[in-house]
Amino acid sequence: MNPIPFGLGILLLAAVVADLLWTTLWVEGGAGPLTSWLMAATWSGFRRVGDRGSRLLTLSGPSILVVGLVTWLVLLWTGWTLVFVSAEYPLIDTVDGSPISWSDRIYYTGYTIFTLGIGDLVPREGPWQIATTLATASGMLFVTLSVTYVLSVLDAVTQKRSFASSVSGLGAQSDGILRTSWNGEEFDGLALSLNELTSQLNTLTANHKAYPILHYFHSRQTERAPVTSVALLDETLTLLRFGVPERDRPSDTIVRNARASVDSYLGTLDDAFIDPADRSPPAPSLEPLRDADVPTVSDGAFDASVADLRERRRLLLALVESDVRQWPTAESA
Repeated sequence: MNPIPFGLGILLLAAVVADLLWTTLWVEGGAGPLTSWLMAATWSGFRRVGDRGSRLLTLSGPSILVVGLVTWLVLLWTGWTLVFVSAEYPLIDTVDGSPISWSDRIYYTGYTIFTLGIGDLVPREGPWQIATTLATASGMLFVTLSVTYVLSVLDAVTQKRSFASSVSGLGAQSDGILRTSWNGEEFDGLALSLNELTSQLNTLTANHKAYPILHYFHSRQTERAPVTSVALLDETLTLLRFGVPERDRPSDTIVRNARASVDSYLGTLDDAFIDPADRSPPAPSLEPLRDADVPTVSDGAFDASVADLRERRRLLLALVESDVRQWPTAESA
């Protein structure tokens, strides 16, 4: 036995199985190291050739998903091929007894991991029978986990677009959402909407932690882009929490829960290699609220509160720009 291809094959198999299990089963672990690198590299390539609103960017998520699956398959196939290459006579040709070539070993490994069981090549007795059994088991593991992973990711993509549509349905600007819900005495129905959005955002956050690839599913329509919706929701909460007197806004518990949900979502950005921007986005203004007779605090008190949120808002801006989006500027800007 040649130890070099055998050792290299075992190393590749260990790497791909670890990355596969890490990515598909470890919910709190996000994506495996190999998958994380592939996602970032592929998205970077799409960013270089696709502009804002480009249809090409909508292919980034599906392409990254396919690249990951193909990489797992190629490494699994290559690893087992190297294992069977390491010996001179690991297989027997049951058709005509011909010598076993490289192409035969590649072919045998392929139909073994896909459990086809053709039978024109069979392993010699002993360790090669065990190796064949393990190769078949790894193939079944790959197929089962890959199908489950793809279905879960696609379901999570649908959920995140549903969240974006729910936010955009309230309005396109933060001050517009508050002005629309103000009935002259209170924010009518806003508390119910915030509770629903908080629940949806918590689900979205859990999905992002389990499947970081969701960061790379891009939509051409801004109203279906969750990153813009998260920023819009947070700006609305900033105006509500720090720009409106406590006696006039919905329950402080509801507002704080909604802001905590945004915090949890921002905690998933490390997996997408997103760092805070080098500047803060434009600060919201209280003037549109005053024009609609919505009670507000003084400009000085509001500006001081917004200044304390500098790091949070820089991270939100980086999130929006990472998806090739524009910051959801208020109507007054």
